[in-house]
Amino acid sequence: MNLNPFWSMSANTSRKQRPDNEEQSGNGEQRASPARLPFGKKQLPAIPKNAAPITKPTAMGNPAQSANGTHASYGPFYLEYSLLAEFTLVIKQKLPGIYVQPSYKSALMWFGVIFIRHGLYQDGVFKFTVYIPDNYPDGECPKLVFDIPVFHPLVDPVSGELDVRRAFNKWRRNHNHIWQVLMYARTIFYKINTTEPLNPEAAVLYEKDVQLFKSKVVDSVKLCNSHLFDQPKIDDPYAISFSPWNPAIHEEAKEQMFTHKRRPEDHHKGTQVSGLSWVKPGSTQPFSKDDSPPQS
Repeated sequence: MNLNPFWSMSANTSRKQRPDNEEQSGNGEQRASPARLPFGKKQLPAIPKNAAPITKPTAMGNPAQSANGTHASYGPFYLEYSLLAEFTLVIKQKLPGIYVQPSYKSALMWFGVIFIRHGLYQDGVFKFTVYIPDNYPDGECPKLVFDIPVFHPLVDPVSGELDVRRAFNKWRRNHNHIWQVLMYARTIFYKINTTEPLNPEAAVLYEKDVQLFKSKVVDSVKLCNSHLFDQPKIDDPYAISFSPWNPAIHEEAKEQMFTHKRRPEDHHKGTQVSGLSWVKPGSTQPFSKDDSPPQS
């Protein structure tokens, strides 16, 4: 069996040395052996930067990427694991007013919607799509594009793309996460920033004529809400879609949601708590002791 010379090791240097270039076989005969290196052990070569996995050869065209477009240092399984971990983080963060789910056809595309509950964009429901680069997490930051361009200084009035680079100038692996991009997309509707805008008209109106800016925001919110029940632009079974209120379908689901909502006085019931209880449930009496003295 042929061994890789990088992983082969020389003989133990502590054993008895034989004459140079000679080695004795089992039957006592002398046979020539190759000259030994001056060092006792062979040194393993340094791993080259961006080396491709041995199970996935790199493409001939671009050494920085593999055949499927992912970064050469990571295989498709690592990319899938990274995206799964990112989506798990999104769920754990419980982002207020944000719902998102990956596409059925590609894990590099996520569908989402933002509900704005107060402020200038109150009652706005904005659907969007997140596009993740195929060399994630070592590439550029993900893109977030609204289905309908929102009238906002940081949203392109033509493409609907949000200026994500403003908050993530350089995407850092293990430091930046997709949930932060989603939270940033929500924050822009409550904190207006007009520096280097993608929509100069919106920035100028916010600085010079707030009332006209508010009027255009109201029109933008109405426009987005009027298209809320439109079919998704992308043909995907996991694309987010809304349907008008139908009591025959939605009333039962609404009742179940409110029925299973526990009352505040029932929060302590059925809860298994380990350790000592220093306060009686439902009161501020310490040590869970009764005030009445014991009877003799």
